[in-house]
Amino acid sequence: MRLSVKHSTSYHYDAPVDYGLQQVRLTPKEREGQKMLQWDMAIEGGHKELHFTDHHANQVDLVSIDAGGEQLVIHISGEVETTDTAGVIGSHHGFMPLWLFRRHTPLTLPGPNIHALLKALGREFGNDIARAHALSALIVERVPYATGETDAETSAEQAVTAGSGVCQDHAQIFITAMRLLGHPARYISGYLMMNDRIDQDATHAWAEAWFDGIGWLGFDISNGHSPDSRYIRVASGLDYTDAAPVSGMRFGAAVESMAVQLQVQQ
Repeated sequence: MRLSVKHSTSYHYDAPVDYGLQQVRLTPKEREGQKMLQWDMAIEGGHKELHFTDHHANQVDLVSIDAGGEQLVIHISGEVETTDTAGVIGSHHGFMPLWLFRRHTPLTLPGPNIHALLKALGREFGNDIARAHALSALIVERVPYATGETDAETSAEQAVTAGSGVCQDHAQIFITAMRLLGHPARYISGYLMMNDRIDQDATHAWAEAWFDGIGWLGFDISNGHSPDSRYIRVASGLDYTDAAPVSGMRFGAAVESMAVQLQVQQ
């Protein structure tokens, strides 16, 4: 499938910004089943300082805000060719050892609610992959999708406590639980072509877990299936912090507001 992406992220400030720097992880990874045909980034109100590959093999651009500016806009446009691998990514690559993906982070630190979730899951499954799909379904049942209830700093345990969340929360709950079950697991950010609309409000997030004999396998918890050819895999990490599409810092007391325009279509 050939997918087209048009994505603009606009930051507006209520006062001039003396200094600001954003880490932008919006360039897809080349891998089997995903080939970049064209990908461009344009900046308004700032400029690229440098481009590098981070410790998770993510492509990262450092973008600075023009001194005294009150707006920064990051425009992305591109085309990617994808094939359906039934969610299988396969062998492990990159700079980080596989065992590291069993490590809990502040956003994926398990608490009593996630332990209770695993207890409710039970043990009667034909294999580990069937158990992982059952866990995915249970997460959405216990933590229904709802916007505005959580934010980027909400941990997996807090999302279960709140009883609602978005794709970011679902992915981090799944990752936390899979690590407790002994599986390396990681967070994925990227794009998803929706079947019912072109315009979207945000990028998407899902998870991958490691199974001996198969390798990395993806799970879109929010939508209840493994990623197919409608997905563009962009960045990965131990949690949202490692794979956030845009994250950064700035000096001064200016209040920031953000707006996103996103279209993904065949």
